[in-house]
Amino acid sequence: MNAPFDEIASAFRKYESFCVMSHHRPDGDAYGSQLAVALCLRELGKEVVVWNEDGLLPKFAFLPHSELIHAPAEESERRSFDCLVAVDCSTFLRLGRPLRKLGEVKRTLNLDHHHTNERYGNVVHIADAPATGELLYELFAATDLPFTRAMAECLFVAISTDTGSFQYRGTSARTYEIAADLVRRGADVARLSQACYDTQPLRRTQLLREVLNDLQLSAGDRVATSAVSLAQAAALGLQPGDTEDIINHLRAIDTVQVAAFFEEMRVVSSGQPAVRTSLRSKSEAYDVSAICAQFGGGGHRLAAGARIGGTLAEVRERVTAAIHAALGAA
Repeated sequence: MNAPFDEIASAFRKYESFCVMSHHRPDGDAYGSQLAVALCLRELGKEVVVWNEDGLLPKFAFLPHSELIHAPAEESERRSFDCLVAVDCSTFLRLGRPLRKLGEVKRTLNLDHHHTNERYGNVVHIADAPATGELLYELFAATDLPFTRAMAECLFVAISTDTGSFQYRGTSARTYEIAADLVRRGADVARLSQACYDTQPLRRTQLLREVLNDLQLSAGDRVATSAVSLAQAAALGLQPGDTEDIINHLRAIDTVQVAAFFEEMRVVSSGQPAVRTSLRSKSEAYDVSAICAQFGGGGHRLAAGARIGGTLAEVRERVTAAIHAALGAA
């Protein structure tokens, strides 16, 4: 049962100190949603901290008041808040390392759109929407909470990026109506879209070359996989977020139904290697969130991911086998 918007708005007004968090390896929906909530709370005169494990990725520095986003310093003490607001995060642990710096919290709000959400927290609202930004729009529009131009721009980016610039399945007439109202509220479509889609460092294009050189097709060319190693990432000077959406070039192949991209990660605290895995599907018949759930991950039917322990070769083999099994059962 979802908490009504009035209950969420009441929490925004009742409490005085807030920490706004989202998942590690954040995308436009995560950042846009974090900032929209933070800016709303600041308009209410609240004390607000915006934490993300990765801090602010340079590609999203164009967002209004992006300087609010940071990773808590490792040497800092734990900090308590009246309220934790988790946005666009399906599991509590995906909030990542900032949880180590989180002290006592009186209330946890879980606002998300992933159908795999674990429904953690005291106040939970999981929307059937293509982006968490759409849920937040409905919240702000339906209540008397502040709704500024800067918030509108953050929500436009959140929705645009999570819908593939309004192209993915799940994008509805309501999504376009919301986007239109965000433009009326001041969102600059041309500026925001250029920053999101037409501006990237050279290393991203060089990465694409490496990814396509490693392309492997299987299952009658219905499955496409590629990977990038730590050595390749170092040689290219890759930064967090540079691999975001690279997988779309694999999925775009006409015969491909499921694409998988594997990114070797630095050794985790356990001392074991791990691989960040992203899956994309073209068809509702192939639920990649179910495949990722086999490895402790989750997401949406058409877009999901997981962090999987093991070497790059091992994880690629295991996940590809799971994809083949899913295609055979469909």
